[in-house]
Amino acid sequence: MNSTDLEVLDAAQTWLQAGERVALVTVVATWGSAPRPVGSLLAVTENGRFVGSVSGGCIEQHLVARLDREFPDQPYVTVYGVTADEAQRFGLPCGGNLRLVVEPVREAASIAAVVDEIRQRRRVVRTLDLETGAATVTPAAGDAKFAFDERLLVNVHGPHWRLILIGAGHLARYLAQFGQMLGFSVFVSDPRPEYREQWSLEGVPLLDGMPDDAVLALGIDAFTAVVTTAHDPKVDDMALLEALKSDAFYVGALGSSRTSASRRTRLAMFDLTPAQIDRLHAPPGIPIGSHTPPEIALSIMAEVIAARNGKPTSAAASATNAAPA
Repeated sequence: MNSTDLEVLDAAQTWLQAGERVALVTVVATWGSAPRPVGSLLAVTENGRFVGSVSGGCIEQHLVARLDREFPDQPYVTVYGVTADEAQRFGLPCGGNLRLVVEPVREAASIAAVVDEIRQRRRVVRTLDLETGAATVTPAAGDAKFAFDERLLVNVHGPHWRLILIGAGHLARYLAQFGQMLGFSVFVSDPRPEYREQWSLEGVPLLDGMPDDAVLALGIDAFTAVVTTAHDPKVDDMALLEALKSDAFYVGALGSSRTSASRRTRLAMFDLTPAQIDRLHAPPGIPIGSHTPPEIALSIMAEVIAARNGKPTSAAASATNAAPA
């Protein structure tokens, strides 16, 4: 469900519509220090163009040359890095091994269906039958996950991860840049004219309206993180009241420990349960002794990524990670 799924599948769809033959390569198993997880995608045309990654750059060139020499008619399984010599040849780190499915895409329809669902922020399952070469697309159940049983390859594709920033100040710019690099679609909300006038970061739209209305209009789901940075309770708290009641996987609010304690007291006066307030990461971030805006942004995004990846995080990080009150 990484944002790269859309980039890879969108390119594959474009090439297929232009009449080119395209192979979709999927990581189905890894051993050792393989650089890309199962489900990772690479799209390759018969004339050598490619988008995506299955090894972080170690074997892509070999795969492209291989497909250029002999484009397959049927899906097949291939393995890289089985021996120490192969691991060294392909640059796989620490003896990592990769098992891949190479699929000649017969019809653009299954790719187009996945691309459309991702754009609509819906999760889908694409199932490839290696014996027949047929692929089907179905809605993803809540517990849907990647699977491969030697015949059926089941890959789950979903919406972009999103990052909503409240406050369009200096720190928000660094958070937005980190967010973009980490595969998030980033949005900023700030009703203050002086901040709106100076916001100009390509690919990061400034939402209209007050933060609570803007957040509700955009929609918050389980693939969304919300971080407030405005240092103004009238701005930050409005968004937090909605974010903490939502399915957002991460909600953080910038501020010192003292500021955060005051914020929790204020939030308790509204229609939030103690459990909802306890979801708040305030101060946000992991304790790396950060002080400058780039360091603080790095600390916060590290915690956001940990939450996205299902790793334990603290809702009360060290005050050294927060900007002064």
